[in-house]
Amino acid sequence: MRRISWMLAMVLVLSALLAACGKKDAAAVVKDLNEVVGEMESYQGAGIMTLHTGDTPQQYKVEVWHQKPSYYRIALTNAKKDVTQIVLRNDEGVFVLTPSQNKSFRFQSNWPDNQGQVYLYETLIRSITGDSTRQFADEKESYVFDVAANYNTHALVRQKIWLNKSDYAPKQVEVSDSNANVVVDVKFDSFKFGTAFEKDAFDMQRNMTAATQDGSKAGTDSGAAPAEQTGETDGKEPANPQAAPEKASESNPSGTVSDGQTGVSGNTEQPDSEDPASGQGTEEPTSAEPEGSDSFGVIQPTYAPEGVKLKDDQIVEGSGDYSVMLRYEGTYNYTIFEARPQDRAVSLAPSRVLDLGFTLGMISGDALQTLTWMSDGVEYRITSSDLPDNEMVQIATSMQEESGK
Repeated sequence: MRRISWMLAMVLVLSALLAACGKKDAAAVVKDLNEVVGEMESYQGAGIMTLHTGDTPQQYKVEVWHQKPSYYRIALTNAKKDVTQIVLRNDEGVFVLTPSQNKSFRFQSNWPDNQGQVYLYETLIRSITGDSTRQFADEKESYVFDVAANYNTHALVRQKIWLNKSDYAPKQVEVSDSNANVVVDVKFDSFKFGTAFEKDAFDMQRNMTAATQDGSKAGTDSGAAPAEQTGETDGKEPANPQAAPEKASESNPSGTVSDGQTGVSGNTEQPDSEDPASGQGTEEPTSAEPEGSDSFGVIQPTYAPEGVKLKDDQIVEGSGDYSVMLRYEGTYNYTIFEARPQDRAVSLAPSRVLDLGFTLGMISGDALQTLTWMSDGVEYRITSSDLPDNEMVQIATSMQEESGK
């Protein structure tokens, strides 16, 4: 009997050892993830992001490049409109580019430090390692973590992250609200560590011009660095992003390049709540007329906070651009300003980033805040003294698929 008990004990011990060798628990995976991030030099990923924030899901092709220590390039392509926006960080600052419209925004920010985007690997790993109450599952080919969402909106509460067992590359991310409804879903088609990027892959002017050369498009899911797409050599010196708007103006007298952020003009005063266009009061007017082909109608959001109604909308006369202003009042009071901007000189202004899903928005101001973003060649601004960030995001998202009326 003792011999049988001893043999049974040995079998149990061996089974436990074999199981331990074949599987990893959450603590072991977290330890590995910290090592991966610590040793990571670069990565390149591509996939599809779906936003479930409106009546109809919105899909975007996502391509993300990162090179240590702080170079980033994120290309977001609207699958329906086939318009790409590029978020870029290099030594000169942070940029939001729309190459097809020849538009650029530049602003002061430490993005993405301490600010998360669902398609950034560091953000996902930080969410996993920083949540002591994380839930862990071992599936056939994936490690799955269910952790708290650490994004800059209260609407996103939990997220589920699938990592490839072989190299810990992300496979899928689902971010849910307080009712467990999936709000954002990202499925990665490819993800590669240790990518060797071209010398000027993160240069602003390079990314602006690559989309129009030889019919190629920067920011698509081709996986090639901008210089590879256009066949240019590594010997080309990167352009100076600070000088890019002036160069673009000389070669493009129609004035279609805008280098700015948060809609702030040469002075640093913020627009007042009654007329956001006042923030452009010191700018030189252009020759564009409101009645021209730049007219896009009035783009109204399909979402408004409870207790808020549209007060009025009007075309802003004498602004130089075709500009529209919509005023809302009620539980919150805010103004939406829409314009198709022409070339103008704008100073850098301190701002913080707000993730709108389909692009990044920039918030400036203190008591009176202005959220600015670009979409399909139109610049939008929401100005308010009492509108919360999460409400701004919902309003902006609801305008994304709308057309002018």
